[in-house]
Amino acid sequence: MAVPALTPHPDPPRSVPLREARTRFSQLVALAELTDAVTVVTRDGDHRPVAAIVPAAAARSGAQARADAGRLAAVTAGWARRLDEQHRRSSDRHAAELGAVRAALAEVWAELDRRVVPGSDPALARLRAAHADLLAG
Repeated sequence: MAVPALTPHPDPPRSVPLREARTRFSQLVALAELTDAVTVVTRDGDHRPVAAIVPAAAARSGAQARADAGRLAAVTAGWARRLDEQHRRSSDRHAAELGAVRAALAEVWAELDRRVVPGSDPALARLRAAHADLLAG
């Protein structure tokens, strides 16, 4: 029993004219079956593709492709909703935690102001300046 070849980087589909595809049809089918190769068939003298010889597992009807696209869109939309909700909850939680930190920091600075005259200690003045953005918001 033949096993399809595992190719990490599939080659681009080969292109053959219809006349050559007729004479090599069995070989091209075997190639598709054994190596998962795709062969594009063109009209003789015209390089535009008109058909393809693909592995059976890759061949799907238009209805199947549309159904898959619909399912993919529904799944994608569901994940997008979940991610948006998670982001919103995370943002709300972060805002609440930041508010709690700011309130605690304001309490600490109020207590320091009661114990030490503001501006009398240069180290405390530097710390207050470093925390100014947290105290202002």
